[in-house]
Amino acid sequence: MFKKKSVTDIDVKGKRVLVRVDYNVPIKDDKVTDDTRIVAAMPTLEYLLEHSAAVILFSHLGRPKGGPDPKYSLKPVAAHLSGLLGKPVAFVDDCVGPVAEAASKALKSGEVLVLENTRFHPEEEKNDPELAKKMASLADVYVNDAFGSAHRAHASTEGVAHYLPAVAGFLMEKEIQYLGQAIADPKRPFIAILGGAKISDKIGVIRNLLTKADQVLIGGGMANTFFKAQGYSVGDSLYEEEALETAQQLLQSGTLNLYLPIDVVIGDRFDAEAEKKIIAAASVPDGWRILDIGPKTVIAFGKTLAGAGTIVWNGPMGVFEFPRFAEGTVGVAKAVAASKAVSIIGGGDSVAAINQAGLAEQITHISTGGGASLEMLEGLELPGLVALQDK
Repeated sequence: MFKKKSVTDIDVKGKRVLVRVDYNVPIKDDKVTDDTRIVAAMPTLEYLLEHSAAVILFSHLGRPKGGPDPKYSLKPVAAHLSGLLGKPVAFVDDCVGPVAEAASKALKSGEVLVLENTRFHPEEEKNDPELAKKMASLADVYVNDAFGSAHRAHASTEGVAHYLPAVAGFLMEKEIQYLGQAIADPKRPFIAILGGAKISDKIGVIRNLLTKADQVLIGGGMANTFFKAQGYSVGDSLYEEEALETAQQLLQSGTLNLYLPIDVVIGDRFDAEAEKKIIAAASVPDGWRILDIGPKTVIAFGKTLAGAGTIVWNGPMGVFEFPRFAEGTVGVAKAVAASKAVSIIGGGDSVAAINQAGLAEQITHISTGGGASLEMLEGLELPGLVALQDK
């Protein structure tokens, strides 16, 4: 299934290997608060060190505006990584230029160097060839293990691959195998669950999945737009006026395999302590808003998921940050975990929900990339992947 070269297809002994990782992690008071993405890329790092490579890591972090910003420095990440590896990790405050060049030249086999945030250079997001060339000059080989950024054509994700032998890391390979398999040749029945606030973010995904999946289950804020498109009263619920026509088209094209909630949990305001009621989906009173899927929907979705062969889930079923309105998301998470299907959770809030419910161990594959996994589910090619060498 995976058609690109990976780290195991090349000789890395004694070579300087530039690895694009996705270390875009939350940091508070100079400490990493969630290291899921760092840990996910460890197998590639460990393999390279075991095979006597000198490892240079680089990544973006956050959205710095047009230049260096200490708030978005990768220095705390280098310190955290040192703890995980149990050995010193060097850090320099640029990803190109004299400092980075000197540090990468001095690096010996088995040593690790973390470069500063690639987005401190505005040319990074423009995929500037000069910046990519400078990055490439630091090493002998390029490894892309940043699946979470593979949908971006940036200097560090796509540009560098044109100047060095470029291969995939283990995390990239694993992500593409699971998500690619789900789309190309899933074990059936193939059930997709889509949630989150907006249809507009996922129109392409819904369209593609309606042609691929046996059933598409819809929850979260995006269900409100479908309800409104059917002429239901949604009270004060959030919906997308500009997406109503699209929702109508999708309902017409996918009436056989598109499933909406049959009951909902409503609140009298958008608040963790809001008064709540459970009602049928078609009749939300004025002044109330839909904040979760209802218990009958959880049971119906659960029955469908129990018999699935493959499940892909992207987006929560409600405002799961509020415990009173988290039952739908947790209920679906439990049904996915209990199923014998190949289960794939695609990025962002769905991953947070699975972790919150303590069910991560029971999921086949948890994706590290929200946007990248969505683009794969939409059937799009990822620039960071396309640029790598074919087997």
